[in-house]
Amino acid sequence: MFGIPVGDLVTLVVALLGAGLVTGLLAGMFGVGGGAVIVPVLYQIFGFLNVPEDVRMHLCVGTSLAIIIPTSIQSFRAHRAKGKVLMDVLKIWAAPVVLSVIAGGAIAAFAPALVLKLVFVLVAGSNAIKLLSGRDDWRISNDLPGPTGMRVYGILIGLASSLMGIGGGAISNMILSLHNKPIHNAVATSSGLGVLISVPGALAYIAAGWPKMALLPPLSLGFVSLLGFALIAPTSTLVAPFGAKLAHSMPKRRLEVAFGVFLLLVSARFIWGLVS
Repeated sequence: MFGIPVGDLVTLVVALLGAGLVTGLLAGMFGVGGGAVIVPVLYQIFGFLNVPEDVRMHLCVGTSLAIIIPTSIQSFRAHRAKGKVLMDVLKIWAAPVVLSVIAGGAIAAFAPALVLKLVFVLVAGSNAIKLLSGRDDWRISNDLPGPTGMRVYGILIGLASSLMGIGGGAISNMILSLHNKPIHNAVATSSGLGVLISVPGALAYIAAGWPKMALLPPLSLGFVSLLGFALIAPTSTLVAPFGAKLAHSMPKRRLEVAFGVFLLLVSARFIWGLVS
């Protein structure tokens, strides 16, 4: 398969299954789709498969968005059962998020890999600094803005998420906390964004990658790897409810620090890739 020796193929399968377990845990704990884990892991794996650099990051992002679909649904259901999801926020964000995700997929069809990496580092790094600072007094305001301001936030969330291959939780968590929303509500609400972002995002990357099929590995559907989806999605979906349960049992500060450290490590990994 793919011209890879059996031993290397076994290693590949184990790595993908392991990524699925970590992805599901993070999806439940932090209200994210797990893309911040999936993208760097897939980047290494697709490098192992000799996927050209010109399309490798795009394939990682598209595959991540596809994987996030079932994971986000499970995470959202678990958080909604806890009664922490801010449904009025999700209703306002729905249309601008979906439309900007589709636009992001169109941009990705022409953007170089460097652009996708820089967006990833910028958003994840700034979020990590905010969380690790421990400054609860960092506020834009004590409440969320009106409908127009919220729609602008929705556009930013959808666009950045589609270029990063994430479910939007890293960005929406920061926005909601800067507007005085408790971390547990922010995490729960962000889990719903994953559903709004992942479905149109994956479809957009399938369409964007269709003209590049000759450069992509077997079992790819545009910029979505069916092998990555088949191995990571089921395991991450099973584990997501356990992550959600763990999140609601953790103190606020511990949850913030855990999320911040995680994002900082991911940012460092991509910075290293950019300079090395």
